[in-house]
Amino acid sequence: MKRVIPFIAMGLILGLTSISTSFAGNPDRQGEAGAYELLLNPWARSAGLHTLNVSMASGVEAMRVNVAGMAGTQRSELALGHARYLEGTGISMNAVGLTQRVGKNGVFGLSLMAMNFGDIAVTTTNLPGGDGSTFSPSFFNLGIGYAHTFENKVSVGVLARAVSQTISSVSAFGFAIDAGVQYVTGPDDNFKFGISLRNIGLPMRYGGEGLSFQGDAPNDNLNYNLTLDQRAATFDIPSLLHIGLSYDFYAGADHRITPLGNFTANSFSRDIVGVGMEYSFRELFFVRGAYRVEIGGEDSPIQNDAYTGLAGGFGVYVNPNKRNENEFQIDYAYRATNPFGGTHNITLRFSLAEPDETNPY
Repeated sequence: MKRVIPFIAMGLILGLTSISTSFAGNPDRQGEAGAYELLLNPWARSAGLHTLNVSMASGVEAMRVNVAGMAGTQRSELALGHARYLEGTGISMNAVGLTQRVGKNGVFGLSLMAMNFGDIAVTTTNLPGGDGSTFSPSFFNLGIGYAHTFENKVSVGVLARAVSQTISSVSAFGFAIDAGVQYVTGPDDNFKFGISLRNIGLPMRYGGEGLSFQGDAPNDNLNYNLTLDQRAATFDIPSLLHIGLSYDFYAGADHRITPLGNFTANSFSRDIVGVGMEYSFRELFFVRGAYRVEIGGEDSPIQNDAYTGLAGGFGVYVNPNKRNENEFQIDYAYRATNPFGGTHNITLRFSLAEPDETNPY
């Protein structure tokens, strides 16, 4: 079986990589997709690395980066995330996620992310200043995933995500699939490689009473109006492919430095490359930083992605009794944006001990 595992890994890797030929960056299609909230990251650990940690993502946050990383969950994990998106817009993201081991090598995961746009004034052509009422869009997506580890070297995962967008009279609903692979090797499992294919799904379409209007009857002899429905155009969701790697360097037992790199092939915008680094002291304190750019963005009249540039963050891991009890971690990240004042992320993560772990006898 051990001899078969590398071939399984290579088959999965080559299979996902072959799909990337349909994901070559295409800035001419920029703006043609919808449901861009699927590209937003509410989690601080991965946000501090500009979502470049495809090879080393683990736990709840892996469901937003590379679902195969869920397999790294050693205990039940609960995470709560909040992000102030593009400071100055009044938009925020809230997320909750849970991972739970199933058997020896499997992990089940559940995640929910919702966006808060605040109260928006209702305006019309006759009342461009507003009619005194407000509305608040409801955007959320729910993901259910499963990851499995083979021989502690190869992890694979798949996630199904429901996508919902609703305002007072119009809504759209769709489904997306994520799939990923992580491969670990080296004398101390130092080298990590990951591929993640995200947001593969059918086109979405808006519908509802907001697309209805009063029109004349088609027969001129009939003197009454009819309620007519407009057909909204369909729109694709922003599919992409991540390919990343990382390597852990250890300086004694206390210090770890992990440089990482990532390539992202976007189906509706330019491709992205980025590098980052995470420093860990005794796996209790973490400092993260990353930088990413769009390929060909400097020569294009189309404006760069808002997140082109720097990201950074830190985290603190707390286990005051130094025993196998419930553990707690807090992470913060900041990503510079152009325009607006950047995005702030904060995440609270709880690792819940199994009943037999807390038993001192």
